[in-house]
Amino acid sequence: MTKKKKLKFSFRTLLIILTAVLVGWVIYQNWSDILETLNHLQEADGFVLLLLIPEQLFMYYACGQIFFSYLKHRQNVQKFSKGEILRISTELNFVNHAIPAGGVGGLAFLTYRLKPYNVSAGQASFLYVFRYAVTTVINYLQALVAILVLLTLGLIPAEAQWIIPVALLMNAGVLMFLWLVVYIASSGKRITFFSHLVEKVTSAVVKFVTFGHKRKMVKSQKIQDYFADIHDSVKIAKENKRFLKKPLMWGVIYSLCEIGTYWIVALSLGRPELLPFIMVGEAIGSVFDGIVPYGLYELGMAGVMIALGVDFPTATIVTVMTRVITLVFTIVSGSVPYYKAIRKQNG
Repeated sequence: MTKKKKLKFSFRTLLIILTAVLVGWVIYQNWSDILETLNHLQEADGFVLLLLIPEQLFMYYACGQIFFSYLKHRQNVQKFSKGEILRISTELNFVNHAIPAGGVGGLAFLTYRLKPYNVSAGQASFLYVFRYAVTTVINYLQALVAILVLLTLGLIPAEAQWIIPVALLMNAGVLMFLWLVVYIASSGKRITFFSHLVEKVTSAVVKFVTFGHKRKMVKSQKIQDYFADIHDSVKIAKENKRFLKKPLMWGVIYSLCEIGTYWIVALSLGRPELLPFIMVGEAIGSVFDGIVPYGLYELGMAGVMIALGVDFPTATIVTVMTRVITLVFTIVSGSVPYYKAIRKQNG
């Protein structure tokens, strides 16, 4: 066995072991919720819950199409079949659940996974941010609709109306952050300044952690090339807005599917009227989704539903059951394709 093959084998083995450990940790952290879900499954309509299988697979596909319906317009990028779109999206969903790192793990995996298709790190990063931008905008709009419905029907208690400005401000904050990202990435001068800033910060951190033994982790040219690639992707997208129509459409579908997942669980428990409460809770939960470890998304969502007047047992049961069911489905559907992809890409 050559040295290169040994290195590949070592990296693949380490990655597989690390992922298995993280999956085990996620299961351990959610074990009490898993047991609680098993206790409440008898209260749910099993036939309604079975709708989650095609619904989840379609949601994964819609997520993949946000990326790939845009990539098909890029030159030198290899074509993706529908099966590949679903498979890669399923793997990405698995990684985002297995590696609770606020979406960073998913971005790293997507960059790594799309490399054989001639998709650069900058392009992958642009698509990842674009996905969050699309879903955030859709969540913001659907939260507005849900709040108007609840106010019209008089379903929000007077003492809970503080949640309305909080929900709107949180989503507005994310939109402002995304606008700032686009603003920086739209200018060559700003992107150069920002890449130099990142280089200085990362170098300072590496120097501090290694007690001055190592001054840089990544070469400055690679950092500049990475951000220049993002700038190029943003520039192309702005010049060819028609390329964004289908990704936007799939973003709407994906966001509706996210809400649909919780609503199907509520429907199985005989509580279809929870839909507008779920819509508002999901909008706030999505703010946490990209910036905090897995778990606080559902905590924020349940808290909002309770604040809006949903009784504590119902809000927690719907939220916990959905999290556990989707977690199990994610591990079952995504683990095997993920390990196959790792073996193939490092084999």
